[in-house]
Amino acid sequence: MSATEKNISGTVLRIQRMSTEDGPGIRSTIFFKGCPLSCVWCHNPESISPKVQVHWEKTRCIGCGSCIEACPKGALAMAQSGIIIDRLSCDSCAACVQACPSTAMDIYGEDSKPDDLAREVMKDEVYFRKSGGGVTLSGGEPTMQPLFAKELLSAFQQNGLHTALDTCGQCSWETLEALLPHTDMVMYDFKEIDPDKHKNLTGISNTKILENLIGLGRFMKERGLPDKLWIRTPLIPDCTATEQNIKGIGVFIKEHLGEIVGRWELCTFNNLCTHKYESLGIDWAFKKTGLISHEEAGSLASLAQGSGVDARIVHLSGPMRNADSTESRGEGPHKSVSNGDVSECRCEGVYA
Repeated sequence: MSATEKNISGTVLRIQRMSTEDGPGIRSTIFFKGCPLSCVWCHNPESISPKVQVHWEKTRCIGCGSCIEACPKGALAMAQSGIIIDRLSCDSCAACVQACPSTAMDIYGEDSKPDDLAREVMKDEVYFRKSGGGVTLSGGEPTMQPLFAKELLSAFQQNGLHTALDTCGQCSWETLEALLPHTDMVMYDFKEIDPDKHKNLTGISNTKILENLIGLGRFMKERGLPDKLWIRTPLIPDCTATEQNIKGIGVFIKEHLGEIVGRWELCTFNNLCTHKYESLGIDWAFKKTGLISHEEAGSLASLAQGSGVDARIVHLSGPMRNADSTESRGEGPHKSVSNGDVSECRCEGVYA
């Protein structure tokens, strides 16, 4: 390892162990900080900013004011609703976190070295090998920290672990191309087919995303790696969960990717991340949005299966409600349509 490589560090949100939703087998998913998109429905709002962020958990707060006294920037204040954080003044020094006796003040994000992080993840090696699992880099967006991501993927591959990259595709082709030789599998977010609507929903057009997806398909055909490509489409009510969008994505997959795509996963919406927005002081437009119904989700899955792709690659996952139910928490086991069958599944809704 060169001197430059030794100095590489990155900012990660967390390691999610024992994951079964981010690739085959049992996996550890490393969530990166920083994302070029700002999806209006984002389930990981704490991952959008590339910086470490202080946040406040209302349910843990005892109202002692220790955090306010400890803040050297005067960025904290007590209001009737609880602790208010002046984001312009806060430099995330974590003095408030250290002073808080109830862990109500906490930090989103931590700086880490590739070797240290790889060593921590390798503690679960036995689970990966026995289940056919491995390690997934997710986010946020791993390509925003390309050198850090490359070092991690390389380290895991050198230890014989299966690697997966979960990406939104909004990066330069050169950045993505550099990661692919160290990646066994790519999970590619394909949210919206219409470029103008994509920009309205995420802040950025999908032009580069689609160009990179076509480039990825070409790379896989020419190089024979990565071994697998999964497409992920979030089904967001009144946004992406439309007939036009699902049909359009299906046509794109058929025309540009064909048999290279091993799985097209339609991930249903839930609002279990509402507390994250509250902890960051953000008013989320989807906090009262309920679950999609089994009938509507099934209809969209049928549209996907009939869009020209191999119907066997279409999978429907996540929480859904019965047509006559007002339940919207998304807790417990839920029905999932896969290859036309109905089975039980659990989905944590960690897509961004």
